[in-house]
Amino acid sequence: MENAQITLETYVPRKCSATNRLIGAKDHASVQINIGNVDENGRYTGSFTTYALSGFVRAQSEADDSINRLATKDGRTLYSLPVLYWLIGNDDSYE
Repeated sequence: MENAQITLETYVPRKCSATNRLIGAKDHASVQINIGNVDENGRYTGSFTTYALSGFVRAQSEADDSINRLATKDGRTLYSLPVLYWLIGNDDSYE
Protein backbone atom coordinates (compact mmCIF):
# COMPACT_ATOMS: atom_id res chain seq x y z
CA MET A 1 0.00 0.00 0.00
CA GLU A 2 1.44 3.35 -0.96
CA ASN A 3 0.32 6.58 0.62
CA ALA A 4 1.96 9.70 -0.85
CA GLN A 5 5.65 8.81 -0.51
CA ILE A 6 5.34 6.34 2.34
CA THR A 7 5.28 2.61 1.66
CA LEU A 8 3.47 0.60 4.34
CA GLU A 9 3.95 -3.11 4.82
CA THR A 10 0.66 -4.88 5.41
CA TYR A 11 2.04 -8.06 6.98
CA VAL A 12 5.12 -8.49 9.14
CA PRO A 13 5.73 -12.13 10.12
CA ARG A 14 6.87 -13.05 13.61
CA LYS A 15 10.19 -14.72 14.33
CA CYS A 16 10.68 -17.62 16.69
CA SER A 17 12.47 -16.40 19.81
CA ALA A 18 14.38 -19.68 20.14
CA THR A 19 15.53 -20.33 16.56
CA ASN A 20 15.03 -16.98 14.76
CA ARG A 21 13.04 -18.78 12.07
CA LEU A 22 10.17 -16.91 10.51
CA ILE A 23 6.76 -18.05 11.75
CA GLY A 24 4.49 -18.29 8.75
CA ALA A 25 0.80 -17.46 8.71
CA LYS A 26 -0.08 -21.14 8.31
CA ASP A 27 1.98 -22.33 11.30
CA HIS A 28 -0.99 -23.11 13.53
CA ALA A 29 1.18 -24.90 16.12
CA SER A 30 3.10 -21.73 17.00
CA VAL A 31 2.42 -19.86 20.24
CA GLN A 32 3.16 -16.41 21.57
CA ILE A 33 3.51 -16.09 25.33
CA ASN A 34 3.51 -12.85 27.32
CA ILE A 35 5.26 -13.19 30.68
CA GLY A 36 4.50 -10.39 33.11
CA ASN A 37 7.32 -8.41 34.70
CA VAL A 38 7.26 -8.19 38.49
CA ASP A 39 9.00 -5.92 40.97
CA GLU A 40 11.11 -7.04 43.91
CA ASN A 41 7.93 -7.66 45.96
CA GLY A 42 6.50 -9.99 43.33
CA ARG A 43 3.83 -7.57 42.14
CA TYR A 44 2.96 -7.22 38.47
CA THR A 45 4.33 -3.94 37.06
CA GLY A 46 1.98 -3.69 34.08
CA SER A 47 4.63 -4.59 31.52
CA PHE A 48 5.50 -7.93 30.00
CA THR A 49 8.06 -9.76 27.87
CA THR A 50 6.86 -11.57 24.76
CA TYR A 51 8.26 -14.87 23.51
CA ALA A 52 7.14 -16.50 20.26
CA LEU A 53 7.76 -20.20 19.65
CA SER A 54 7.37 -21.85 16.28
CA GLY A 55 5.56 -25.10 15.73
CA PHE A 56 8.91 -26.71 14.90
CA VAL A 57 10.28 -26.01 18.39
CA ARG A 58 7.11 -27.31 20.00
CA ALA A 59 7.10 -30.44 17.82
CA GLN A 60 10.67 -31.22 18.88
CA SER A 61 9.61 -30.96 22.57
CA GLU A 62 12.05 -28.10 23.11
CA ALA A 63 9.55 -25.43 24.17
CA ASP A 64 10.17 -25.61 27.92
CA ASP A 65 13.94 -25.67 27.52
CA SER A 66 13.80 -22.75 25.09
CA ILE A 67 11.66 -20.65 27.42
CA ASN A 68 14.00 -21.40 30.33
CA ARG A 69 17.05 -20.45 28.24
CA LEU A 70 15.45 -17.23 26.98
CA ALA A 71 14.19 -16.25 30.43
CA THR A 72 17.61 -16.87 31.98
CA LYS A 73 19.24 -14.79 29.24
CA ASP A 74 16.77 -11.96 30.01
CA GLY A 75 17.68 -12.07 33.69
CA ARG A 76 14.59 -13.85 35.01
CA THR A 77 14.77 -16.41 37.75
CA LEU A 78 13.45 -19.86 36.94
CA TYR A 79 11.19 -20.05 39.98
CA SER A 80 9.08 -17.21 38.54
CA LEU A 81 7.91 -19.42 35.66
CA PRO A 82 5.90 -22.31 37.22
CA VAL A 83 2.70 -21.55 35.33
CA LEU A 84 4.56 -21.65 32.04
CA TYR A 85 4.96 -25.42 32.23
CA TRP A 86 1.21 -25.73 32.58
CA LEU A 87 0.61 -23.38 29.62
CA ILE A 88 2.99 -25.10 27.21
CA GLY A 89 2.17 -28.56 28.51
CA ASN A 90 1.74 -31.67 26.48
CA ASP A 91 -0.92 -31.36 23.76
CA ASP A 92 -1.84 -35.04 24.25
CA SER A 93 -3.59 -34.18 27.53
CA TYR A 94 -6.50 -32.67 25.57
CA GLU A 95 -7.35 -35.87 23.70
